Amino acid sequence: MISALAITYNEASNIERYIKSLSFADEIIIVDSFSTDETEAIAKQHNVTFLQREFDDFSSQKNYALSLAKHDWILFFDLDEIISEDLAEEIQNRIANNSETVAYKVKRNFHFMGKRIKYSGFQNDAVVRVFKKANAKYNGKAVHETLEVNGKVETLKNRSDHFSYKGFDAYNQKLTDYSSFQAQMLFDKNIRPNLYHFLFRPWYRFFHQYVIKFGFLDGKEGFILAYCSGFAVYKRYIKLWTLYRAID
Repeated sequence: MISALAITYNEASNIERYIKSLSFADEIIIVDSFSTDETEAIAKQHNVTFLQREFDDFSSQKNYALSLAKHDWILFFDLDEIISEDLAEEIQNRIANNSETVAYKVKRNFHFMGKRIKYSGFQNDAVVRVFKKANAKYNGKAVHETLEVNGKVETLKNRSDHFSYKGFDAYNQKLTDYSSFQAQMLFDKNIRPNLYHFLFRPWYRFFHQYVIKFGFLDGKEGFILAYCSGFAVYKRYIKLWTLYRAID
């Protein structure tokens, strides 16, 4: 028996595709952060459980969704990931014939500005998307949360297509949001920014993604991705600095 879960905010353009692609699940549960678009209306046209909860952080939101699941096996994809028929069939076969494995990773094809990104650190992109509820929990990080799995993990053969950002503005805004979360985490740990954080860390992030991870092979899109990542690191410490300015 399978529970498919999702957390959403303004996903009107993706919600119907997501529901249909995972219609083989025994239940679909959507935890929404009070979307202001048509996400709720579209979701309620289908046989799903739709709940709303104030967003605090990604781990808490996902763990809350997990607590609602009735079945042993969990599917937890993002709304911007496309689950093909082949991937759906493989998931069902693996679960039906499973013995010792408690979780499965799914490799992802990352797309940005209409182009498949083959390098820039995304060449080995694989995340756990299928797992047993009793053996996994999100680690509590406010951003870049990861699933902690207790048991054997395997990787599925079929990939998902990941259309995370429609363009530069969407990608930059997402990184800006992450910067705010990360700045607050550092503030809570009493970490103060210095010249090392402002100068070296952003440069190294760009260099690592563009050179070490071969982002230059992705053309102008690779440069844009590396630039945005480096600038997001700079913004993280600017935001952290402003938090300390407010109390000093």
